[in-house]
Amino acid sequence: MTRTWQISDLTDAARARVATARLAAACGVPPLERTRLTAAVGAQLRLCLTKGGTWRLTLTTGPAGRAAAGTGAGALHAVVTSPDAAAAGEPPWQVTVACPEPATDPGDVAVPDDAAGLAEALLGADEDTALVLERLGEQEDLVDFHREELQQTNQGVVALHAELDAAGRAQREAFAAERKARTEAENARRRLTFLADASAVLTASLDHHEIVRRLPELLVPEYAASVDVWLFEQDDGRPGQAHPAAAVVAARTGRAQYAATRPGGLPGVQDQPPSALDPDRPALCIPLPTRQAPQGVVTLSPPGEHWDPDDAVMLVELTRRASIAIDHARRYQHNRDIAETLQRALLTELPSPAGLGLAARYLPATHGLNIGGDWYDAFRQPDGGVITVVGDVTGHGLRAAVMMSQLRTALRAYAVDGGSPGRLLTRLHTFLHHLQPDLFATAVIARFHPDDPTLTWAAAGHPPPVLRTPDGQVRILDDKPGAMLGIPLRQEIADHTVPLAPGSTLALYTDGLVERRAQGIDPGIGRLADALASFAPAKLETDLEGAADGLLDPLLSDSERDDDVCLLLCHLRGPA
Repeated sequence: MTRTWQISDLTDAARARVATARLAAACGVPPLERTRLTAAVGAQLRLCLTKGGTWRLTLTTGPAGRAAAGTGAGALHAVVTSPDAAAAGEPPWQVTVACPEPATDPGDVAVPDDAAGLAEALLGADEDTALVLERLGEQEDLVDFHREELQQTNQGVVALHAELDAAGRAQREAFAAERKARTEAENARRRLTFLADASAVLTASLDHHEIVRRLPELLVPEYAASVDVWLFEQDDGRPGQAHPAAAVVAARTGRAQYAATRPGGLPGVQDQPPSALDPDRPALCIPLPTRQAPQGVVTLSPPGEHWDPDDAVMLVELTRRASIAIDHARRYQHNRDIAETLQRALLTELPSPAGLGLAARYLPATHGLNIGGDWYDAFRQPDGGVITVVGDVTGHGLRAAVMMSQLRTALRAYAVDGGSPGRLLTRLHTFLHHLQPDLFATAVIARFHPDDPTLTWAAAGHPPPVLRTPDGQVRILDDKPGAMLGIPLRQEIADHTVPLAPGSTLALYTDGLVERRAQGIDPGIGRLADALASFAPAKLETDLEGAADGLLDPLLSDSERDDDVCLLLCHLRGPA
């Protein structure tokens, strides 16, 4: 069905608007959609009245409306046109709403013509507006509800942000604590590494003067600006050698002292007034402890304003280790001096037999406690023969020196009864095995006799003798030797003989002269043979002492001197 209204003024527009609202209500259009429709139609009609002229409003329902709306339940189609606009080819204004349940026939909708009816129709439209407003109120309540939910959500988000911020602060604090702990661990590792390395340096030397010299080199400038080591035994009491009062207190009490204008608060360190020698400079005085009493005091000045407490603890520990190294070095030097003195006292002067020249050299080891085991001797037998011997007792120090003296005395006693070199070594073997089962020795004995043109010799685990003949040829006497003296084995050591012409020279020696760790002993024996062959016959005949020095110089040029050295040259003089 189709309804049409001509609109030329406001009254026509109001009637057309009311008719549109009633027709939409009759067609079952919902209040909200109905209000939108009437509002749209009213707005379009007001726009048309401003343009002037007569306008036509056409409302269509039914199949035409459904086809236009594209719905299955029905539609209401509104079109506003102007005859002039149609002639000009302008498109009409139109709008379509769905009619789900048409209630009445559109032809039954009455449009009031009087003012009272128009007012009643407007009141009816207001009822629709009220329904729309009620619906809008419900929507507003729903919006308020969602707004409150949004506010609560925002509050939750703010709380979450606060928690995240607190978690971030806690994480930053944890990271800071971790960095601090890592820094402290790295510093502790650095101190422990330095302490281990410095201890290795200090204990590597057996010279306490060297240890005292190295201590400042290790500490300056990282841990101290200056280091002064005061050893009591070296203090000669000369004027001008003043020490801080805190150092004297440390020496008397055996505890570390800190002298400064303000307390240092260092662990295990007592605070003292500033030193009168340098009041503006703090001083840390650490005693050098031993089992009985301190042997000295180390006085340090800080590299900066003061020491870190952990550095101070490390310095006290390093000083303690340095004191142990100094004490060990002193004990070692004392024992070494005793052993060397004893050994030199036991090495008697060589005899001067007719027709036989003798020259001996003994050099103690300069590194380690490898002193006291090497020895040489030469003496006459009752039948006119001359016994020459070079030996080496295993072990070092005083015990080896004492054992060497006992072997030397026993050999002289056995030689009084006569006997060849092999027989003498056999008796020495039995003597040492029963006297000191845990000590061993090596030895070589050579016997010269003025009436015998042969050399008799025997060796027990010792480097072979080297014989130079008058024509300058050198022979290494390496015939089968016996085993070491003192081993748990019964043995009879054999004698060996070799022709001996006037002008011949025999070299007896210990392994310290020829043996090197990286090369062994054979190359050294070859070097000794070459050096002995290089001498002119006149040198050996007239200056046997110089020849002995001439052998030592080239052979010891590459030696670490970590073992004793014995050399005995025996030269059978030629005819005048």
